[in-house]
Amino acid sequence: MSSLEVNKVFGAVLTAGIAFMVTGFVSGLLVHPKPAHELAIALGPDPAAAPAGAPAAPAKADPILALLATANVANGQTVFGRQCAVCHTVNDGGRAGVGPNLYNIVNAHHAHAEGFNYSAAIRGMNAKPWSYTDLNEWLWKPAQYAPGTRMAYAGLANTQQRADVIAYLRSLAATPAPLPTEAEIQAAAAAAAPPPVATAAVPAESAAAVAAAAATAPAAPALAPIGPMLATANVQNGEVLARRLCGVCHTFTEGGRNGVGPNLWNVVGGKHAHAEGFNYSAANRAQGDKPWTYEDLNAWLVSPTRYMPGTRMAFAGVSNAQQRADIIAYLRTLSASPQPLP
Repeated sequence: MSSLEVNKVFGAVLTAGIAFMVTGFVSGLLVHPKPAHELAIALGPDPAAAPAGAPAAPAKADPILALLATANVANGQTVFGRQCAVCHTVNDGGRAGVGPNLYNIVNAHHAHAEGFNYSAAIRGMNAKPWSYTDLNEWLWKPAQYAPGTRMAYAGLANTQQRADVIAYLRSLAATPAPLPTEAEIQAAAAAAAPPPVATAAVPAESAAAVAAAAATAPAAPALAPIGPMLATANVQNGEVLARRLCGVCHTFTEGGRNGVGPNLWNVVGGKHAHAEGFNYSAANRAQGDKPWTYEDLNAWLVSPTRYMPGTRMAFAGVSNAQQRADIIAYLRTLSASPQPLP
């Protein structure tokens, strides 16, 4: 092959290589552009990357102290047998199973059963007694009450069932522990209730505005009168219902302190803002000297927010007319001189 032909071959290869390089460079610009150093539009910080706030305090079980006096021990034994008896014995001197024997558990120290291999979480609470409140929190969510416990039970969500089970556990003793006093019940209710919202004094014009808003609110459906039901209402059932539904926020004894809600002694026939020293909402104060009649209490118990727009009371209401009659009949007894029946 002559030198001219060799030069032609070499030139062709060189030309092809240069063309290939240029093509690759251009393709890279078109298909894989270099990312910009900064975004053309500033989007601000990523909300997902924002630091999380302080963790919320864990929820607590609804208190059960007010329910213990009327709790159903037989039902508690049934619930216990269905959910707890697989792991626990309850007879005096009974052997431990997967869980410890529970005889005399109320007010015993946490690691009370001799010879049982408790978890470190429970041993760490050994000096603390199993109070009614502690048993309530434990039955509600064992893993939350004692993080690290080996007990795999998920918990008992139903408040009345927890009260029944604890009443049954109380019976497992030669001398059952005393029931909670009224003062202990109210203290536990106050501790479980959310703190009251601090509010400044509401000027008279604000109260008037609330009253005007109430006057223009849509009319509530007519209620059947509650008066005819009161003569035959079940006062005992009313007390049970009132303590279960209202006892977290209200006291019922004469001279009892205000809680999240006002003391309810002498409420029937008393004016709407009857409890001395309680910081009523402007909606309630706007009622002036209007008394709490039986029918007013009935309408309030059906739907507080509909009866009194602007109230701070978050209670959803009692839909059952007989239960309302029972509650009102009980409230009537909270007086040295109960109001006459209709």
